[in-house]
Amino acid sequence: MPMLPRLALPLLLPLALLAQSQSIEVVMERNQNGVWKAIDPGLVLDPGDLLRFRFRTTFDGYLYVIDAGTSGAQTLLFPADDTGRNNRVLAGKEYFVPSTGASFKVAGPAGHDIIYWLLSPVPLAGNPAAALGAPQTPHPVGKLTPRCDDSIFRARGLCIDSSAGPRNVAPQEDLPGAISSVPQMTRRELVIVQDQNKSRVISPSTLTGPVIYEFRVAHH
Repeated sequence: MPMLPRLALPLLLPLALLAQSQSIEVVMERNQNGVWKAIDPGLVLDPGDLLRFRFRTTFDGYLYVIDAGTSGAQTLLFPADDTGRNNRVLAGKEYFVPSTGASFKVAGPAGHDIIYWLLSPVPLAGNPAAALGAPQTPHPVGKLTPRCDDSIFRARGLCIDSSAGPRNVAPQEDLPGAISSVPQMTRRELVIVQDQNKSRVISPSTLTGPVIYEFRVAHH
C-alpha cells in the first residue's frame, strides 16, 4: 500500500486557491558513496553526513539560508563565498544550495539544526547578506532530542523523526537577532505539503515582501 503524505490536510485546499498561490519546492539530499540521493526530510542523520538542498519556486525572488545549529551558533549558509554569492532565483528553475558543488557536513551536539529559509520577491534594502552573516550572540536552542517514529521505523526500517523537516515559524518563536531585524518580514501561515521526499511550502496569497519558514534537520 502506498504511504500517504505525512501532512495530507493541505491537499484539501480548493484548486482555485492553489492555482493562485506561490510555492517553494524543496528536497533534502544526502551523499551516499559519492551519489546524491533524495531522503525523507525527517531522517535522523549521523555526524559527518554530507547534505545539500534542491529547490525551485513558482516566482522570482531572492533567497537567504541561515542555520541555527545545536551548538547555538548562527551561520549564513547562503549566499556565501563557499556556497555561491548569486542568490537571485527565477520561477521554474531548479537550484542547489550550496550552488558551488560543495556540501554541508552534519556536526555539533545531537538535536535539531534549525535552518531558516528567508525568501523575498523583491530585493532587501541595504546589504542583508552582510548583516545576516555578521557574528552573532549565540542563539539559545531548544532541547529537541531526535526520536524515531516507531510506526515509520517498522514499515520502512529507517529512523524518521516526524517533528523534523519543514515547519512554519510560530508567531511567538524567538528568532536569531539578524533574522528578526529584516525589514517587513512576515511569519504568515504557510501551507506545507509532504509527498514522500519532496516538500512543498505554499503561500495561499501573493507575497509582497520577505517571508520565512524553517527546515529542522535531526541528527545524532
